[in-house]
Amino acid sequence: MCAERTFLRIATEEAFAPPEMLRMYRDIIANDPGRDPGFMSLWGFFLSDKHDYPRNVVARLQDLDARRIQDMDAAGIDRQLIFLTGPGVQIFAAPEAVAVAISSNDMLADAIRRHPARFSGLAAVAPQDPPAAARELERAVRKLGLKGAVINSHTRGAYLDDPSFWEIFAAAEALDVPIYLHPQTPSPKMLEPMSEVGVESAMFGFGVETGLHTLRIIISGVFDRFPKLRLVIGHLGEALPFWLYRIDHMHGAAVRAGRHPRLKPLRRKFSDYLRENIWITTSGMAWEPAILFCQQVLGMDRVLYAMDYPYQYLPAEVQITDNLPISDADRKKLYQTNAEQVFKL
Repeated sequence: MCAERTFLRIATEEAFAPPEMLRMYRDIIANDPGRDPGFMSLWGFFLSDKHDYPRNVVARLQDLDARRIQDMDAAGIDRQLIFLTGPGVQIFAAPEAVAVAISSNDMLADAIRRHPARFSGLAAVAPQDPPAAARELERAVRKLGLKGAVINSHTRGAYLDDPSFWEIFAAAEALDVPIYLHPQTPSPKMLEPMSEVGVESAMFGFGVETGLHTLRIIISGVFDRFPKLRLVIGHLGEALPFWLYRIDHMHGAAVRAGRHPRLKPLRRKFSDYLRENIWITTSGMAWEPAILFCQQVLGMDRVLYAMDYPYQYLPAEVQITDNLPISDADRKKLYQTNAEQVFKL
């Protein structure tokens, strides 16, 4: 950390992948290629070993020691909030998913114990088995010291607005920890038009998928049922801050018109939930106009810094964030204190 800095740089969407899970991914690619076309598109590329970029990403994903810390130092990052990369365990059948979530959380907790000043973490859970997911979240928070959960958007095409998953929300609210809703490739029902032109992943599909998922969660009344629940989404809110005015207007009009049976009255406006129950990170979006817009629309307390390591490991982007035309107090919020408050670091 530079001597003149008065804040820590905490990066809040930083990925890892256990070698065991990547071996399981390779087995799916080799033996069950029809399981999920989005998974095949994403991990067929990263595990192809044909180009430097995927090789470097996969190597960095597996490192929870010297190489990761060296990269952090080179970029000026003081602490990473680390969690399991997408789709995590959500591609597996339930028994496999539960087991890999447990072993991954143990591995991450061990790394945090080795490097307590540099790493914090979120727990992987298996939404395929909501009671097991709730139990694992409690174990990970109470026994391992993890700071919440990551869920990589849909689980084999199923979304968290379905009440069958709400036991996970209940556990997070009771434990007073956030859930990070992280992207993966879109579910098969919405994948094909994107994959036809190659935009199904980080260029476009991730944001559409996770923005839709967040919309579904809010519209379903999750935050009316769990008013203290905290949700974090990346990539400057997956474009939702830019749609707030129109979503508020059209949601209200649709509800009044009885346009769809699942569009029911909510206790607050859609934008209120985004400003009061949801925080966003800058992961992959080191772009001054967009960051300033989100801070203006949502408030300085709602936007957190993230790098999106190792997928978008670009140390020069830290300088863009350092140079934002905001006060020193607000810069400290962006880099440090918002993360400390949301994740109780």
